[in-house]
Amino acid sequence: MNIGESPLSLSLRLLDAVVMVLGGLAAHALRFGDPLPTRDYSTLMVISVLLVFLLFPLFNLYRSWRGDFIIDLAGRLAAALGTVFLVLTLLMFALKLGTDFSRIWFFLWGGLAGLGLVLLRVAAYAVLRALRRRGLNLKRIAIVGVGPMAQEILHRIRTAPSAGFEVVDRFVPYGHPVGDHARPMDELPRVIQAMHLDEVWIALPLKDEAVIHDVLHLLRHEPLNVRYAPDISSLRLINHNVNNMLGIPMLDLRASPMTGVNRFIKGLEDRLLALIALILASPLMALIAVGVKLTSRGPILFKQKRHGWGGRAINVYKFRTMQMSPKEDDEVRQATRDDPRITRFGAFLRRTSLDELPQLLNVLQGRMSLVGPRPHAVQHNEYYKELIDSYMLRHKVKPGMTGWAQVNGFRGETDTLDKMQKRVEYDLYYIEHWSLWFDLKIILLTIFKGFINKNAY
Repeated sequence: MNIGESPLSLSLRLLDAVVMVLGGLAAHALRFGDPLPTRDYSTLMVISVLLVFLLFPLFNLYRSWRGDFIIDLAGRLAAALGTVFLVLTLLMFALKLGTDFSRIWFFLWGGLAGLGLVLLRVAAYAVLRALRRRGLNLKRIAIVGVGPMAQEILHRIRTAPSAGFEVVDRFVPYGHPVGDHARPMDELPRVIQAMHLDEVWIALPLKDEAVIHDVLHLLRHEPLNVRYAPDISSLRLINHNVNNMLGIPMLDLRASPMTGVNRFIKGLEDRLLALIALILASPLMALIAVGVKLTSRGPILFKQKRHGWGGRAINVYKFRTMQMSPKEDDEVRQATRDDPRITRFGAFLRRTSLDELPQLLNVLQGRMSLVGPRPHAVQHNEYYKELIDSYMLRHKVKPGMTGWAQVNGFRGETDTLDKMQKRVEYDLYYIEHWSLWFDLKIILLTIFKGFINKNAY
């Protein structure tokens, strides 16, 4: 949403303050039946307006959100509003004024103010999208580049007119053919002056550092924004983003999504749901344990070394479904159709995935997650990591009891390299697109279609 220009930014700041006051008045009317508050309530609302002016800009709520996702803006808005009400709470506590205000009114105020701020931005977002579709409020840009990234930028701008970008011209570096829809790079300053451009976007591979310097030199007298979209399409990226490390901007090429609040949410999700599942499944697990013991000799649980988060070795638990081997065998063989090692009761457990239930203990231990790439035997990892690029990137997160690959049919025996490659592709897609909602979707798909599978044997 484009709120970077001064009139829009100023208008939104003032409207945020109005929404805070209106939220407080509406809450007072609902709580006490009177929209006109007393002096104490009015004073608290005035303080909230001052906090909005002071704190909201710190959350980048008034910068240009053109081309960004509105869900990101909503998250920052929630954090900003929460901070305002936290400061108000601390202030009332410090001044021993907590008993002077109605808690019901306070919570009503927060809810109504939050709703109003969201609706305000949704309305502004809708108005700006409509204006941009009509050719108004556009940023005029030029693209300098060749290759996949330049084409991707052009495609996204054309398919998202509401983002408000207009490609005025495209330029190619020295030594590249100009073609029908591009100009040589040395014409860039003249076009900027003639067409009144707002920004220049550079889309070149990292190796073209000299060309990037040439572009910046050509633009040294132009007071416009210059942005760089590095063409790294040849690299397999995981959760690529820009971070600031020791004051140095760094581009993450391969990073785990499980950091900060994401790690906390994932851990809370795992332990809470695993505990509930373990309590509900405990009678069934007791019956399965008796069945394993009665149908074959050996321990109830099967333990095997697998790679966990960061490639560290962990013990993964399952109900034993195979006959005990008479001697230790270093070779780990995947189960195959009609495998003679599988017991009759074990075949039932494997078809229904009930042999996986002890992994709930792994989840409670923090070694596994409910959802994630399925852990493979250590020997299989050593074999496939040399054959499949980015195979070990599966370990950027904890392994899971179920995963995106499994609910899409890629489970069981991987008797061809192509099957393992497809499984890895789905695993890496999950890591790149992880969210709490994605996890819940996979859990629901597992419940309805993931337990029983033709490839589970």
